[in-house]
Amino acid sequence: MILHLQALLNTPKNELITPWHCLASRTRLLCILIAVFAIALTPNGRWQTWLFYAFVLLLIILLSRVSLSQLLSRVAVEFLFVGVVLLGTLFRPEGQVIWSWGILQITTTGVMVLGSVTLKVILSLLALNLLILTTPIPEIFQGLLSLGIPPLLVAIMASMYRYIDVLIREFTTMKRAAMSRNLMISRGTTRLIIGHAIGSLFIRTYERGERIYQAMLARGYGGLPNPASFTKYKKWDIFALIFTGIIIVIGQLLYL
Repeated sequence: MILHLQALLNTPKNELITPWHCLASRTRLLCILIAVFAIALTPNGRWQTWLFYAFVLLLIILLSRVSLSQLLSRVAVEFLFVGVVLLGTLFRPEGQVIWSWGILQITTTGVMVLGSVTLKVILSLLALNLLILTTPIPEIFQGLLSLGIPPLLVAIMASMYRYIDVLIREFTTMKRAAMSRNLMISRGTTRLIIGHAIGSLFIRTYERGERIYQAMLARGYGGLPNPASFTKYKKWDIFALIFTGIIIVIGQLLYL
């Protein structure tokens, strides 16, 4: 998980020149948010709609020239945490019983709901990770502000993003110190050391975070970016938003 968080900190330095990268950051953010809401709000069992959305999303992924291995590895890590929750949708009383064991039973409705929710999660994770891998995190925060998200909420998310790196460095230092002293020689000792390290890590990161915050205030930090730095919508941005809306409508019309 720490490796996954570290990958989040590695924002793209040299952006590729593709139609997707030529869009403004808030345009990419808005297109992805619209797509995720459309995918999540689609009723269960609409397989053709999700297949159409998946096809368009695949085209955008290929167009953006993002690393498929990096994208899929991130989605796989995130899906492991969501997959445990998804299993609860399988055991439903509605529909025809396919398999039963005691009080547990799998029905046709449960299989349909599980498949529908799984497709929603996978498509949503692909879209969100596409945004993160192609857009620097500070620009995403600026896009959220330009879309009217409360500034305090954006400031909290920005602080969390900055302090993740502090947390990883502190934990790595403490782990290296324990290993150099041969304290992690067995599983029991390792669990004990990690338990003590977590408590110490909270105090050390709290103190480090306070020092960082005071240093930021001394340098004129106000918590909000300059509103003048927001880029205006261009012709291609408007076209991308209209294209996203058309794709969403076409997908929903497949079942009408």
